[in-house]
Amino acid sequence: MEIIILGTGCAKCKTTFETVQKVVDESGIDATVSKEEDILEIVKYNIMSLPAVVVNGEVKIKGYVPSKEEILKVITT
Repeated sequence: MEIIILGTGCAKCKTTFETVQKVVDESGIDATVSKEEDILEIVKYNIMSLPAVVVNGEVKIKGYVPSKEEILKVITT
């Protein structure tokens, strides 16, 4: 599984990345978590609000910092 956190480096984006990484580590899910901070790449996802969580190429969460529970639900369904 590939999880990408879209964000320009703001505090909310960093928190989202850290939370997603923590959920992946704690749950033992086989996933690669990365950050995309290049605005030209972010625009390709056609979203207007950050941070965003992309799972296997599909935007699942956008515009706010999700809870650990929400992240787990998104990456396990």
